[in-house]
Amino acid sequence: MEEVALIESLIRAIMCLLGIVGNNLLAFRLLPSKMSRVRTSEVLLINLAICNLITNYLVDLPDTIADFAGSWFLGETYCSFFLFCSELSETSSILTTLLISVFWYQKLVGSLRRGNAPVLLESLRLSSGIVLLTWVLALIFSAPLLFYAKVDNKEENGTELRCDDHFPTHTSKQTYEVLYLTLANAVPIALMVFTNLRIVVTLLMHRKEMERNGNTSSENPPEVSPSATVSSESNGKTLQPSKVHTIAASVPARSTRTSPSPVAQVRAAKSVVAVASVFLICWVVHLLLRIVSNVNMSPLIVEIASYIAASYTCIIPYIFLYGVKKLSCQCWK
Repeated sequence: MEEVALIESLIRAIMCLLGIVGNNLLAFRLLPSKMSRVRTSEVLLINLAICNLITNYLVDLPDTIADFAGSWFLGETYCSFFLFCSELSETSSILTTLLISVFWYQKLVGSLRRGNAPVLLESLRLSSGIVLLTWVLALIFSAPLLFYAKVDNKEENGTELRCDDHFPTHTSKQTYEVLYLTLANAVPIALMVFTNLRIVVTLLMHRKEMERNGNTSSENPPEVSPSATVSSESNGKTLQPSKVHTIAASVPARSTRTSPSPVAQVRAAKSVVAVASVFLICWVVHLLLRIVSNVNMSPLIVEIASYIAASYTCIIPYIFLYGVKKLSCQCWK
């Protein structure tokens, strides 16, 4: 039994370490340089990293230490803070992931369908206000745990202590759990499913359009560059189409510099879909386990739910880092 507990503690420690490294890397790599302008995508991802780091440092790390110690030894004051931070970071992470999905859906549609048209969430004032609102909602949901946390004996002989929430009545606990699981879990999960289904549909439509354009371009001759035609006419000479095509190919395409290519948006959208898949697997299972634990309280179910939540925070930063091409440790250019 002690070997099983040791293996579980080691797994939790590894997950905690991966989360700390990944989320710190995501936050620091996305910090804007002095010459660059802060963008909404960076604000949202840095905010997600902060949410996860709260979990890593203030929830997972103390819980891992308590696992190795064999009991909760951090006292009742930190027990309240521990449960508060757990619910705060969990709610903020869920809502921020939803915001990221909505933002990249807007960017994808604006890039592929409307020619890089600006989107609503690109406004830093609006996006920052929504991020602040998510923190306010997270504070509201997690505030009761500051007052109803308690360290109790896990075993009857009193040899092992456990940090848990203790509401005044069973009805108050059930009311809190129903409101929290519905508004902070079920509703965001449903919106995540809807948003990411639309992202997938948009990506599939874009792929079909690219394949169709590729087929038509292979059937039609290449178009002559207007700039090359004008330059040839201004010299009063008639150039062969092959020469005109050569000149056009040698002229730098300035338009690609002023209007960004949708390739970056497509790559980022794919990483968002990947994150959403991990999100749905983790949080749907987590939601179901929370519901089951309310019906039949079991320390094992609570432990499994905590492992699932920890797995989410240690996986998604690497997916986002890959999506924004910042996995390498090269210095900023």
